[in-house]
Amino acid sequence: MASFGDANTVQNEPEPATLHLKVTYLPYIYGSLFLLFITRIVAIFLLPLTDTTESRYGEIARKMIETRDFITPQFDYGIPFWGKPPLHTWLSAAGINLFGENEFGARIFIFLAALLLLLFFYKWAKTIVGTNAALISVCVLSSTGLFFGASAFVMTDLAMAFGTTLSMMAFWSIATQGKAARIAGHLFFVGLAIGMLAKGPVAVVLTGIPIFLWLLIGWRWRVLQYLPWITGMLLAVILTAPWYYLAEQKTPGFLRYFIIGEHYERFVVSGWQGDLYGSGHSRAKGSIWLGWILAALPWSLIGGYMLFFPRKLRTAFRLDSAGLRSYLLLWTIAPMILFTPAANILASYVLPGLPAAALLLTILTVDIFGATPTKTVRILFGSGMALMIGVFVLLCAVLAISPDSLDLRSHKSTVKIASQRVEAPVFNLLGGRSYSLEFYTKGKVQVLADFDAISGLADNGKTDVLLVEPRQKAEVEQAFGDRFTYLGEFGRKAVLIEKIEGN
Repeated sequence: MASFGDANTVQNEPEPATLHLKVTYLPYIYGSLFLLFITRIVAIFLLPLTDTTESRYGEIARKMIETRDFITPQFDYGIPFWGKPPLHTWLSAAGINLFGENEFGARIFIFLAALLLLLFFYKWAKTIVGTNAALISVCVLSSTGLFFGASAFVMTDLAMAFGTTLSMMAFWSIATQGKAARIAGHLFFVGLAIGMLAKGPVAVVLTGIPIFLWLLIGWRWRVLQYLPWITGMLLAVILTAPWYYLAEQKTPGFLRYFIIGEHYERFVVSGWQGDLYGSGHSRAKGSIWLGWILAALPWSLIGGYMLFFPRKLRTAFRLDSAGLRSYLLLWTIAPMILFTPAANILASYVLPGLPAAALLLTILTVDIFGATPTKTVRILFGSGMALMIGVFVLLCAVLAISPDSLDLRSHKSTVKIASQRVEAPVFNLLGGRSYSLEFYTKGKVQVLADFDAISGLADNGKTDVLLVEPRQKAEVEQAFGDRFTYLGEFGRKAVLIEKIEGN
């Protein structure tokens, strides 16, 4: 048996967790993946950009194309967005540039990145556990609520997960193949660079935590000698340093805010008030674990069911001389380890660990129930896939038939209905910004500071559309009589249109 006490050996390749599937199962498996693919494509078109997260990032990408500033994302015209690096913005901006200022353009390249992640994950898992187990792992991953949503959601997490997944897969190849995995060694650093451009140093930390702990518990430190440190780090620097340098030069102060504010104060200061672009997501410390359970449904429940077989689980981990199961477990829980003490979190923060969780669940299913799926396993897997596909199809059906019934915080309908009533309406929003309104009006929104500002709309010679809180509707009607016609409530705002001759 190879041991890391011997400088000339590398980590043992694990024995494949062989999964025997009848040929008759394959049409159902491929059919499920096809339905997930089609449903997600349909949802790209049907689901409008909603406030605040997705529409904010979509509007930032739209502004990038409009202003042709590809270095500094803009929170508003002339106001830099320092909260995140621009990789996800570049992806969305590229789609908008090619396909127009719409949901498809904003989401398509993020979706393609998700498909590429699944492809790489499948090919990597196939070399470890065989075709069948790899295929089931892809089914599990792609049907989790979080991955399905994030796979075409305009935000940072999918791009970062792509980088961390690439690094973690590459490191395992290094651990099992040693110097022969030279390409994988460089891909490890490419993954880190992608993470740095997607979300910053947190991506490096999320990669480093499971690797460090895995090396520590198995005393596998010799694996590190097979990393191409010099050329790999040089490659990572070449890929990341130019943007960080240009961003700081263009808008001084970026590095201080991004490194300290976004990567320290945001997570340790409850109700952090330093956010330049909104407010922190204050949660009870430790709630990230609940977020993981919800994000990984229904498979997290099946994983919980496996805890009722402690003896088989202990045996599986104990006999795993290669350490694959412990590697996947640490990779899975790395986000929870990092964010347990954090006060400002989102459920999407667990996304980088989901690929490992999917593969680990598949392997442990074989360990506990055997290589040939039992009736219990078939029921659990089939029910889980059917449930999630059913939920996603139902969502698409509702979006197609009655989108307003979902009460989404989006103003796509607002813009559409107002534009049908009058030509060239001017949109006015009382109070804070609505990024979806900005996106669908191509940035042409006037934010009114207070109620008195409504009076100034009378003399601008344009047909104004006014958006206020529903509780303010009566106040507007009392103050301005029949000057405004109530259109309805859209995007959780009361929408009124100025009366002119003929409308």
